Amino acid sequence: MPPRVKTPPDRSPDGDDAAGGAGRGAATGHPRSTWRAQQASVTRDRIADAARGLFASRGYGSTSIDSIAAEAGVAVRTVYATFGNKREILSHICGAWLDRAGAREAARDVLAEPDTAQRLHRAARWLTHLYSAGFDVVEILESATDDSPETRELLRAKLAGRDHVMDEMIASIAPDLTVPLAEAQAMFRGLAAPPLYRELVVVGGWSPDRLADWLADVLHAHLLVR
Repeated sequence: MPPRVKTPPDRSPDGDDAAGGAGRGAATGHPRSTWRAQQASVTRDRIADAARGLFASRGYGSTSIDSIAAEAGVAVRTVYATFGNKREILSHICGAWLDRAGAREAARDVLAEPDTAQRLHRAARWLTHLYSAGFDVVEILESATDDSPETRELLRAKLAGRDHVMDEMIASIAPDLTVPLAEAQAMFRGLAAPPLYRELVVVGGWSPDRLADWLADVLHAHLLVR
């Protein structure tokens, strides 16, 4: 009887056993990396949400990393490993607010509006929608201070970014303005001051849409109507 010849197992193109390679891939491949990334994202959001609530209720300067960790239910070292410091948490909170509000996309839609009066109205609505999507963040940014140059620079940059978008909206209707461009831009920025939204919407009970209509009427009367 001829000797029995063992048939080698199937092999994958890279030389691994088909069954064995599949098992190792499941153990060490992308699914585990994806899960870890998802867990890291969940932890980041949990820390940011906890910090947002504490910044709003206690104030930025009075909130410690320890209290943020306790509120989020994570270790203090996890907060430091995830963000590094409070300033980076604040920056993340601001970025997440703008993303959820669709601020950049909405600004592009304003500039794409062909009618001047409608563009002005949509600019006012862009502002009130932004505030209504996270006025607590606006108030945190207004009051945030820890006396560090880095925090002051962060706040200056955030304000400058908003002002740049608003100035661009007004500049886009420059040919139709009845006042100098710089004056028109300053007027829009002045009407965007958070205390106005606070008094009329938060305290006064106006809806954001009502405020947007009022702002549009004021801007139209002073910038477009001769």
